[in-house]
Amino acid sequence: MRILHVVDFPPLHGGSAVVPYQMSKQLSKNGHEVTLYASQTRSSQTYTNLLPEVRVHAFNTWLSLANFQVTPGLIGKAKDEVRHFDIIHMHNYRTFQNMVVHHYARKYGIPYVLQAHGSLTTFFRKGWLKRTFDTVWGYRILEGAAKVIAVTTMEAEQYKSMGVSEDKIEIVPHGVDLAEFDDLPQKGEFRRKYGLSDGQMVILYLGRIDKIKGLDLLAKSFADLSKTAVGIRLVIVGPDSGYLSGLKRLVSDLRIGDRVIFTGPLYERDKLKAYVDADVYVLPSSYEIFGITVLEACACGTPVVITDCCGIAEAIKGQAGLVVAYDEEELQQALEAMLSDERMRLDFGRRGRLLVQERYNWARIAGQIEGIYRSLLSNQ
Repeated sequence: MRILHVVDFPPLHGGSAVVPYQMSKQLSKNGHEVTLYASQTRSSQTYTNLLPEVRVHAFNTWLSLANFQVTPGLIGKAKDEVRHFDIIHMHNYRTFQNMVVHHYARKYGIPYVLQAHGSLTTFFRKGWLKRTFDTVWGYRILEGAAKVIAVTTMEAEQYKSMGVSEDKIEIVPHGVDLAEFDDLPQKGEFRRKYGLSDGQMVILYLGRIDKIKGLDLLAKSFADLSKTAVGIRLVIVGPDSGYLSGLKRLVSDLRIGDRVIFTGPLYERDKLKAYVDADVYVLPSSYEIFGITVLEACACGTPVVITDCCGIAEAIKGQAGLVVAYDEEELQQALEAMLSDERMRLDFGRRGRLLVQERYNWARIAGQIEGIYRSLLSNQ
């Protein structure tokens, strides 16, 4: 098949960027002719050198409005090329790239699927801008899609609430590249770098420093827990997404600054070192459509504690860790239970790694995507 993937930005951190990268790589490995359209800024990474087997076009961003990347160079390329593809896969939802490619896909009769990656809701940030986009373009993009892909049942319900019929919705989870976890770092490297002793218990959060991630809830739960638990440390890893200064003020107000470590963002091998040395990984989000970092922790054999606001909670509960309500006391109790029971941690760590290997590997997920593509083409 000749497949076009469309993504609005190129950095390889975060699900909506990692997924098209991994999916394009696996589909190309499976023998398909894959092209990827992405935006590009002066400071951003591009897929060009990372996907030698995929035909990549990274278009310069002329204007960025509230992360809406305007790339006029895409227009001429799409006009010339879209007619030659068998299937198109659009990633994210409210993007300039989807507007352009949707237009030419409809003009030339090329079927497309849309994968929103949790971007459907208007509840968080820029609500009026999102609703304006939906009225002018968004609902037409949804209506024209041959299929839409949800990563969880939570997202499937969001599609339905926007008028998408159930028969157009396919649920396909995100995954991880298992090869990245074959040769894990030795335990202790991360601890030595940040002055953590072997006797200290480490609670790890890794992700964007964003209000939506529930880091205020985590800080408060940790403060309560550290009143009775001796020798525990909270490590917060990730880039600032607008909440770092507020979180640091809260940590100071709670008087736990001597027990909290902020490392900034860590990638690749350094990220794996953090997972390996953590006793438990926590994702306390108030809203999370999936949670790839949970899979990464599981792939490292690290048990997890997450809120039931995470789309992946159903798969994790009782299998790879503990799932709690978005509640300070419940989170504290779950962390206390996990840290005090080594057998529980080892069992969840082992079963979590097995879960990722069996259900969340890219070979399996790409097979599901291929099946969707083939069914659409056979019905044309």
